Amino acid sequence: MSYLRYVRVVGTVHVLPESVKEVRDVILGENPDAVAIELDYGRLVALLHREELRLTQALRLGKIGILSYILQEVEKFLGKDFGALPGEEMIEAYELATSLGIPVYLIDQPVQVTLKKLLSAPRLEKLRGIAEVLALPLLSREVEIESYTALEQEFKRKYPYFYKVLVEERNKVMAKNIMMIVDSLLLRKRKVKVVAVVGLGHKKGIERLLSRYTPKR
Repeated sequence: MSYLRYVRVVGTVHVLPESVKEVRDVILGENPDAVAIELDYGRLVALLHREELRLTQALRLGKIGILSYILQEVEKFLGKDFGALPGEEMIEAYELATSLGIPVYLIDQPVQVTLKKLLSAPRLEKLRGIAEVLALPLLSREVEIESYTALEQEFKRKYPYFYKVLVEERNKVMAKNIMMIVDSLLLRKRKVKVVAVVGLGHKKGIERLLSRYTPKR
């Protein structure tokens, strides 16, 4: 049996209220042995304290700070339309699991690692990305979960380097961490269930990786 037998991967859209409810319903329904979240420690602390990076701070931090600020503002912009704060479903997963006494694991790589890789993107992708960010206020934002796959494929086509760094490489990191969690639980008990809360764009990739390997018991 593959690792996927032991894991329920919940794919969320970070700015949709429905994702917050889904996370709560799945955790309460599954009563898992562990909850894994698509965060690193720094991002968890920032979300819990509602910390935001100010432009003046970003400028002092240089290129990485400016990139972080741009990504933050894009998520805030989308969140206003969809009715949820960015990362609200991750906070829900952490706080609910903690209140129920369920161990929480942070499975994403440090955000600084991801940002440094993004800075090495080809110039054309950088310029195209900046142009699209600036155009966001002019675009229609009626996005449904059903259309997410098409949007993901468009992003992959237009930004192959960004997609590799933001999605494919992080899928491998998170899948590996999930497998380590399962291995540690299987040392203590036979029936194991882990709920992994990740962005919808990571769900299929992580499930594919988990299905390729079998725990060594």
